[in-house]
Amino acid sequence: MAFAGHVSASTYAKTKYPIVLVHGLFGFEDILFVDYFYKVPQKLTRNGAQVYIAEVSPANSTEVRGEQLLDYIDDVLALSGADKVNLIGHSHGGPTARYAASVAPNKVASVSSVGGVNWGSKVADQLRKAIAEDSFQEDAAGVVVNAFANIIEIASGSDPRDKPTDSIAALNSLSTEETIAFNQRYPEGMPSAYCRNDGKMLAENGVFYYSWSGGKTYTNALDVVDPFLAITGTAFSEPNDGLVATCSSHLGKVIRDNYRMNHLDEVNQSFGITHWFETNPVNVFIQQANRLMRQGL
Repeated sequence: MAFAGHVSASTYAKTKYPIVLVHGLFGFEDILFVDYFYKVPQKLTRNGAQVYIAEVSPANSTEVRGEQLLDYIDDVLALSGADKVNLIGHSHGGPTARYAASVAPNKVASVSSVGGVNWGSKVADQLRKAIAEDSFQEDAAGVVVNAFANIIEIASGSDPRDKPTDSIAALNSLSTEETIAFNQRYPEGMPSAYCRNDGKMLAENGVFYYSWSGGKTYTNALDVVDPFLAITGTAFSEPNDGLVATCSSHLGKVIRDNYRMNHLDEVNQSFGITHWFETNPVNVFIQQANRLMRQGL
């Protein structure tokens, strides 16, 4: 179990319940001592938070990942002695956390969605349209991408047999059509319509919901990934972070949806190379932990 344990120097982010970070598609706990949430767990713990990094498949359906997250939450509760956890999910980690909170609200105090694919992604839609269902191309793509996901798991010290991958199921889950169906099954925290900002911070299930996201694609010329996100961002006709439209990220209380961050900047990747004149992404996590603490969570 990945636990970011360090001696705290502050109580600014000392939440009542442990924080569980949930990675997105092709995410990992850490590879060669580099965290998916780059420097986030360490900074949170230095400010008093108890932080765990969830172990879920790098690629699979939202429901499968959600069930894996529920198992992980049980382990965290048993280890920490806490009654609930605060979930913070990035990208596909947002819907994954939402699933866990909807199925077991008694175990989840809050869900914070970071660049969450809460209303689908045009990039996933275009990929789904380009690859015919039940075709040879789909089978071939699944084999190649699953192998890539398994490499990520092995590199991060996990056994792919423990957390099976299904990249086609992941692609389907991230499409607009499937996400809308998912929202009908698990509506807590969702706004009444696309791009609205009226999602309930405290939903009927007793869980608090929050979200934030970036609204830029190319943010730093030194980041080799930015040109790729600038290209994928052309799939949208609205502000986006390269993979998710800002409107799609809305959930519960929208803290902000226009940070000068792209999809990787939101978790302080690549290696902290982000916009020079924007808030440090790590500090946004710290501020959210403080917000949760003040809420009694």
